[in-house]
Amino acid sequence: MSLNELQRIKQWHVAHKVDHPLEYHLWDLVLTLWVLGWVGWIPFFAFGEPLTALVCLIGIFVPSLYVAWRTRAHIRHTLRCDWINLDGRG
Repeated sequence: MSLNELQRIKQWHVAHKVDHPLEYHLWDLVLTLWVLGWVGWIPFFAFGEPLTALVCLIGIFVPSLYVAWRTRAHIRHTLRCDWINLDGRG
């Protein structure tokens, strides 16, 4: 995911925080795991723990995995997701 996509989704969540508080906090958790995934490479290179690399890699891809999961659920009509941009317009 690009930073623009992450920012667009975050802006939607901030604008709709009152209406969708769980989604707002869940997206914050996703972004926190993403940042931890990037920052976690420092201990990996410092201490050489192989498990740390796996955890960091998963953390880096958490936003993409979360958006893919939500998009599939939205398309199947099992979960409504207003912040998904399926038609390519802003």
